[in-house]
Amino acid sequence: MAKDPWLPLGFELQRNLKIRSLEYDGTYYQIYALSGKEARALLAREDLHRLWVHHGLLDNILLLPVLFGSAKFFYLTNDQRALAPVFACPRPFDLNEALAFATALRRTRVSVKDTPLSEAVYLEKYSLLLPTPIMSQALPDEVVLGRYLSGGVEVSCFSKRRLKSLVPGLSMDALERVITAAGLESVPDLAAMPAITPEELLPTRPKARFTLAGRSELELFFLDHIIDIVGNPERYQAMGIDSPSSFVLYGPPGCGKTYAVEKLAEYLDWPVFTIDSGSVGSMYIHETSRKIADIFKTAMEQSPAVIIIDEMEAFLSERDAGGHHRIEEVAEFLRKIPEAQKHGVLIIGMTNRPDLIDPAILRRGRFDHLIKVEMPTTEEVLAVLAGLLEGKPHSSELGLEALAVKLSGRPLSDVSYFVREAARLTAKGAKMEIDEESASEALSAVLARSLEDKAVKIGF
Repeated sequence: MAKDPWLPLGFELQRNLKIRSLEYDGTYYQIYALSGKEARALLAREDLHRLWVHHGLLDNILLLPVLFGSAKFFYLTNDQRALAPVFACPRPFDLNEALAFATALRRTRVSVKDTPLSEAVYLEKYSLLLPTPIMSQALPDEVVLGRYLSGGVEVSCFSKRRLKSLVPGLSMDALERVITAAGLESVPDLAAMPAITPEELLPTRPKARFTLAGRSELELFFLDHIIDIVGNPERYQAMGIDSPSSFVLYGPPGCGKTYAVEKLAEYLDWPVFTIDSGSVGSMYIHETSRKIADIFKTAMEQSPAVIIIDEMEAFLSERDAGGHHRIEEVAEFLRKIPEAQKHGVLIIGMTNRPDLIDPAILRRGRFDHLIKVEMPTTEEVLAVLAGLLEGKPHSSELGLEALAVKLSGRPLSDVSYFVREAARLTAKGAKMEIDEESASEALSAVLARSLEDKAVKIGF
């Protein structure tokens, strides 16, 4: 976050009301701590002020003009009540604070119908969320509310079971009150109901169809082998299939394995547990095996759940190639994988080198499917570009097809970086939308870097 205040510290907005420090710095607004009885001040640029006026949000609120040099801003002062970007708001202290935010969300939607509120400014004093131009991924209202309740985790307020695990003090009755106060239509959450068997916790098929931008074959696999089984448990159980089979995605770094798995986990909305060298690796004897067992145990207790095994080759390589500890770790996985599957846990593996993994791990019955993920084609990059730009203000004249051609064959992380860099350059230039100039500069930054390039030297 930049810390360059538009108004100098000590600047007097009103008599005995001086700027003490900069608390939040947005592209079109800043929030200052003040000296005096007023706690904070919100300072907005002229174009953002016009946006709020256009939406009819300032009918009962007066923002005063202030001049500094040739720049003109508008400001309002605030008391001890909340004044902060939505994404920076702390978790509510009690139910009253949660209801106040929910009410502000509902009141704002009376005037602002479709504008995303994921980067809005929460003004508790006036019970409003003041929207700002979106420079990151736009979030639906149910996720905006869920993120506020959880203190920053991007979770839908309708994902009651997951939200309850993030906010233990939040009862289901209280959550229903907050959802109602926000004007959002509540949906049943079978995963929040008392469990009799793991199979009964499988949620019904979500209304929205699962999509995986640019990966039609992988999307079809997820729909057929995972989501259809989850959405129609009775049909599959009648044929002796209680839960989806586990699978492994393999391919070169940057091909999109992690992105695909994250999208699937997000759609299923089950508790997610990750096993990688950072989470279970240990220099102590038996410690790695113990950590692996603990993760599997917790996942089974919270089933249905997802276990993601990342960089499998790091600790599941052939037992003949390692010592006693490697044999013990592989053996622990061999024991736990079938047990977890019987308890409704979906296990997903990811690797760049399937040839290094112990064959016993990859045999059918543990991982039924071994799926290769190639580097993205032009059509796939185009679909991903369109998805990443959705919700971000951008020029209709952007040549997405030409951009996709130049980015094809590169890691999807480069495509994501390109969009982020274009958004950053747009914000830096104080523009309202991503244009050809920002896109061209961002593309040059992507294409200029390769694995063969030497690192840029900074300093001495």
